[in-house]
Amino acid sequence: MAVVAERLRFVTAPDGREVAFAVWGDPAGFPVLRLHGTPGCRLMRWPDETVYGRLGVCFVTHDRAGYARSSRLRGRRVVDDADDVRLIADELGFEQFGVSGGSGGGPHALACAARLPGRVIRASCWVGSAPYGPPGLDHDAWFDGMDPENVRDFQLSFEGEDAVNANHERLQAKYEAQVAADDTSNVLEEYDLSESDREGFARPEFVQVLNETIREHAVNGVCGWTDDLLALMGPWGFDVSEITVPVLIRYGTSDVLVPRTHGDWLAANVPNCVVRVDDTGHLGRDLVVEIAEDLRWLRDGTPPA
Repeated sequence: MAVVAERLRFVTAPDGREVAFAVWGDPAGFPVLRLHGTPGCRLMRWPDETVYGRLGVCFVTHDRAGYARSSRLRGRRVVDDADDVRLIADELGFEQFGVSGGSGGGPHALACAARLPGRVIRASCWVGSAPYGPPGLDHDAWFDGMDPENVRDFQLSFEGEDAVNANHERLQAKYEAQVAADDTSNVLEEYDLSESDREGFARPEFVQVLNETIREHAVNGVCGWTDDLLALMGPWGFDVSEITVPVLIRYGTSDVLVPRTHGDWLAANVPNCVVRVDDTGHLGRDLVVEIAEDLRWLRDGTPPA
């Protein structure tokens, strides 16, 4: 089966912004749009691209507004990414498709499920966060079980954009220094990660993608990362109760980046969702197996065993 990789393409939004995206896998396969985490960019994919081709999937990633090569949309909400997803689907001629989002991309995938029901046939939200405040989790519940380093970053949103941006510039400089020193397997060394996450971060394929992503996502500054955090902590612009398409909610019991309280809330509030709770952290147990499970769900509606 033919496999193609296009690492950088652009489409222009009606407001003149440029939206950067990439295409991997089987160009004639079932289309899946994958929404990256926070921070991240279109290069967040499994580096052995034949994984997608073997499953008959055309796997599309994009830089959310402000990240990497995509123009910034200052003040964007979570729901606004659905417009860019529709724009990319139109550009590629996808009438219907699946949408998957992990971590900070999870809420954005839910936005697509809510606002593109005629186009999105199934969605998945992996270790995604819940809304902060009504109608989501209250302050204490939102941060319950979260590593203090992550708490510190999210709570800067209460101080405003400049405070968040300054912290992200500091972190980005640190991460880029680790890339230069070939030390990204320890990129979250100060976090009290689960054993499965420490193993996942050390996996060569994950290190490769992390190196590529760190170099790329802030090539035009950290504003995408900052805008993501502000969007996740502010009003999302939609309610998960709007969702009518099938959604897989998957999360881990030992996740300290997006704790299980978030997954529990989503599982209880996304209508008619399929729920999979794993005894793992943020990265799962075996990414290749879990990627295949996700793609089969999106393609065929087959839930993980």
